Amino acid sequence: MKGRKVLRLPLATERTNRGSASRQESSGAVSRHDSFAGAEGLATLGEWLRFGEKLLGRSGLVFGQIATNPHDEALALLLHVLKLPPDSGPEAKAKRLSPEEKAMALTLLRRRTEERIPAAYLTREAWLGGRRFYIDERAIIPRSYFVEVIPRLGRLIGGKPHLLRMRIADVCTGSGCLAILLAEYFPRCRVDAVDLDPGALEVARINLRTYRLARRVRLWSSDVFDAVPPVGYDLIVSNPPYEPTARVDSLPPEFRREPRLALDGGADGLDVIRKLIRQAPERLTPEGALLIEVGGLRRPIAREFAAQRPEWLETEDGSDCVCLFRARRLKAH
Repeated sequence: MKGRKVLRLPLATERTNRGSASRQESSGAVSRHDSFAGAEGLATLGEWLRFGEKLLGRSGLVFGQIATNPHDEALALLLHVLKLPPDSGPEAKAKRLSPEEKAMALTLLRRRTEERIPAAYLTREAWLGGRRFYIDERAIIPRSYFVEVIPRLGRLIGGKPHLLRMRIADVCTGSGCLAILLAEYFPRCRVDAVDLDPGALEVARINLRTYRLARRVRLWSSDVFDAVPPVGYDLIVSNPPYEPTARVDSLPPEFRREPRLALDGGADGLDVIRKLIRQAPERLTPEGALLIEVGGLRRPIAREFAAQRPEWLETEDGSDCVCLFRARRLKAH
């Protein structure tokens, strides 16, 4: 599924499954009453975490939007309740919950298990690249391998990030998280953040106000570059919809709550990617580059665009699903 890079928490165990969504099947029929029995007697974060992990793990949920297992997801919900950051240390487990915090924890856990609402939509927050972003149902939950790629872009394009004066486009920006991370990493750059979904652009506008980047990051309502004035970009990045339609149709409930427009890439997943590669040559400077996160489409992309010689960037988990196209090769074909 789209954007497999998800939150890792210091208090988390080492159980991960980054390659695909993680499903925890129920071990048997458990009534709602029994599921929450004893919760009123829980006192500390550590006690609530053990309870939440067991509850989420036996509820048949699917993970992969903010965390990859029930421990990490329960922890994310509880840290939100306590207004603690995701890098909280083990000492946080001793923190006691107030009656109001206990009620809020129960509400979040009930809605996550009974309504299958993604945790990020319950808390209205998601973390990417060490930054907190506002999120709601109007935009896809931020998760992207670009958090690994952005710190390496200086080497890829030949220059020191704090000195480079670049024009960058973030196509299919969604909540605006990648545009913001790029603007912070390259403090002299200007970013055009492009999306077709007006709801997602409203979420992006909230995040731009939070980070006070509205002067350097401009939002555009456009299908790829159709409505964006001509300009030469040094860098175009995109985490577009790339799931084949049939796969989107069969997604679990948590993922079906995300905007379909942000997931569905057409019959073979390549509709938006083809358009982006077709439009990019006229938008890139001679030494510019296009980077696209493509999920499981590495083989189809390598086959269809072999003449453009895509370069594949390494990621920690070995998925290597971000490809780089050099402007000179795109312009030649």
